[in-house]
Amino acid sequence: MNESLQIAHFTQADWPEIAEIYKEGIATGIATFETVVPFWETWDASHHKSCRLKAVSAHKIVGWAALSPTSKREVYKGVAEVSIYITSTYRNLGIGALLLSKLIEESEAVGFWTLQAGIFSNNQASIKLHKSLGFREIGYREKIGKLNDIWYDNTILERRSKTIL
Repeated sequence: MNESLQIAHFTQADWPEIAEIYKEGIATGIATFETVVPFWETWDASHHKSCRLKAVSAHKIVGWAALSPTSKREVYKGVAEVSIYITSTYRNLGIGALLLSKLIEESEAVGFWTLQAGIFSNNQASIKLHKSLGFREIGYREKIGKLNDIWYDNTILERRSKTIL
């Protein structure tokens, strides 16, 4: 992995690069049920303002991770869903593990006690990444969504903080 890799927070100014990486994820067909990248305003409104991280190498954003709420109910304020995307030319270099580790660390610092992920069951690389950082498989949703006229299962994983009791 490139030693000059840096993890930092991202803002609206970074959205064009973030959106391109998101678009690559959409194109894989196993990263999200989304079929188009939303406008910044839509994405921004649906994600927590904290815990928005980018991986930067040679002044270029090569990956990102963020959290979205799982519920509007007060009792679930410390539960969030993980999104993580790495640009195609930087996959399998440990960037996902670094980003997800930093996301976990920051999420606990701001009070999240549970992180969850719904991952396409055939996206074994993402499932393996999450499990390597303490997520446990809690089940799956059979044929939860259709993409390009094909039904997909989602594997559900969660990570309970060991520091927020």
